[in-house]
Amino acid sequence: MTSRVYRLHSTLELPLEDVHDHFDDPDLPEAIDDVEITRRNNTLILSAVADDESISKYTPTAQLKASVTENRVYEEEPEPPRGTGGGGQWGALAEEEEEEIESELVEYACFKGDRETVLQNTSLQFPMFEVLCGIAEIAEKGTLTAIIAIDEELRAVQIVDGERTPASITVTEDPADDQGEDGVDWRDNEFIH
Repeated sequence: MTSRVYRLHSTLELPLEDVHDHFDDPDLPEAIDDVEITRRNNTLILSAVADDESISKYTPTAQLKASVTENRVYEEEPEPPRGTGGGGQWGALAEEEEEEIESELVEYACFKGDRETVLQNTSLQFPMFEVLCGIAEIAEKGTLTAIIAIDEELRAVQIVDGERTPASITVTEDPADDQGEDGVDWRDNEFIH
């Protein structure tokens, strides 16, 4: 069975802690023995470890890349300010200071971009795409869309806010082929010599 990822676009965001929890006891595809998680500054790299001894240790296996950002998460939604019955401007200020909403900074892993940005290297690429689908299914926010081929049959994959949704492949005209008259012809431009 041959499988391949042709197109991929991801806008997934989930807490970094959820990513680590997901890989504590992961359900990995057959070709992957383990996933190594490495953090370099604000970049999270998930690298496939092959279960096949025929893949050289010098062959770069597929990896997923995510940027790590900090977001402030509030314990409860902030309430709109209420009007005060009296006390003037100073009374309103004192009341605002008392009602500070509990919040904390949470690190998020953001798998955002196209295939080459999120899913890198070709060895074990499709099994690592399946790992990305597993991450997409636990993500609170974001979309993963892809065109894949399994045994030469094209399929569409779409996961939105953790839920698999129906998807289809549509063939459209390539905008690069459309050479409209509205654009600038840089080759014959009289102002460029």
